[in-house]
Amino acid sequence: MKHIIIAILCIATTFTYAQHEQHKQNKSKSESNQWSSSRPDGHAPISVMGDHTHHKGELMFSYRYMTMDMRQLRQGTDDAATTDAHANYMVAPLDMVMNMHMLGVMYAPSDKITLMVMANYLENDMTLQMRNGNQFKTNTSGLGDVSVNALYSIFNKNRKALHAQVGVSIPTGSIEEKNVLPVSMGNAVQLPYPMQLGTGSFGANLGLTYLGQCDTFSWGHQITGMININDNDQDYKFGNRYKLNNWIAAKAGNNLSVSVRLEGVIIDEINGSSSLLNPMMVTTADTTNSGGTFVNSGFGLNYLVANGSLKGLRFATEITTPFYQDLNGIQLKQNYNLTFGMQYAFQ
Repeated sequence: MKHIIIAILCIATTFTYAQHEQHKQNKSKSESNQWSSSRPDGHAPISVMGDHTHHKGELMFSYRYMTMDMRQLRQGTDDAATTDAHANYMVAPLDMVMNMHMLGVMYAPSDKITLMVMANYLENDMTLQMRNGNQFKTNTSGLGDVSVNALYSIFNKNRKALHAQVGVSIPTGSIEEKNVLPVSMGNAVQLPYPMQLGTGSFGANLGLTYLGQCDTFSWGHQITGMININDNDQDYKFGNRYKLNNWIAAKAGNNLSVSVRLEGVIIDEINGSSSLLNPMMVTTADTTNSGGTFVNSGFGLNYLVANGSLKGLRFATEITTPFYQDLNGIQLKQNYNLTFGMQYAFQ
C-alpha cells in the first residue's frame, strides 16, 4: 500500500496548491484564462503519452527514442540469484535491453477532439545463462503494435484543463519471433513472451488527464489503462497495464523547463499460455513470472523553440528509475528507462 499512499498524497498536495493558485490568477486576460501548451513547461515529461490536446487545425509530429535496461533477478521485493532460478528452470535471464523508436501524429479537427496515432519499432536483446554456466543471447526486432486514440477536451479554463482518452491498440506486432538456441539442435524455436514484438490482441486505451498552470510552473495528473480484450492466436493475452502519473514542470527561462515525476504502474499477469513454449525451460516462458507493481521517479528537461522559422519545435529527455518493485514470481528487475524526444507542432 506504500506506493498507493504516496500517489494519493501527491495528488492531494498538488490539487490543494492548484486551488490556491487559481485565486491568484488574473482572469481579466483571456489568454491567461486557459491552460496553454505553448510554453516550455506546457507538455508533460516526454515519457508521458496523450498528455495534452490541440486547438482546431493544429498538427503535431513526434519522435521518441526509448531504452529500457533490466538486469539482476528479483523475486517479489527481494533480489535473487541465478541459482534461485536454476533450481526450477534450465535457463535464467541475466539482462535485457529494449530499445524503441516511436513515431506519433496528433491532429485536432476541432477544439474538442484531438486524434492521436502512434507506431513503434522495437529492438530486444537478452542475455541468458544455462545451468552449466554457458551463456547465450537472443534478439528480436521489428514493428510493434499501433495505437489509435481520440482525446476529448472536457474543459479548459482558469488555467486548468481536463481531457479524456479513448482508443484502440491494433495487434500489428509479431508474436511469432524465433531464434536458434544452444538447446534447439540448430532449429529456430519460439521465443518467450518478453522477446515478442506485439501482444497479438486488440486492446482498449482509456485515460483521464488533469492539467494546471501558474506563471512559473505547470503540473498534471494522469490515470490510464491499457486493457487487452481478446486471447491471441496462441491462446493467451498479456496482462493489463494501469498507470498513475503525477508531475510538476518549472520554467527555467523562456525556452527551458525542468520536471520531476512520480509514476505508479500495475501490470497484471499473463492470462493463458502458448503451447509453443515450455514453462520449465526458462523463467521467461512461465507466465507466473510476469507482471508486478512499480513506483518510478523521473527527472526531465524540455526545450522549446519559441520564435523564428522553427517555432513550435520541442526537444525533451527524461530518465526514470524505480524505487519500488514488487514482481510476480522471479524476473529481471528494471534498472532505468531513458527517453529522448522531438515534437513539432504547427497550424
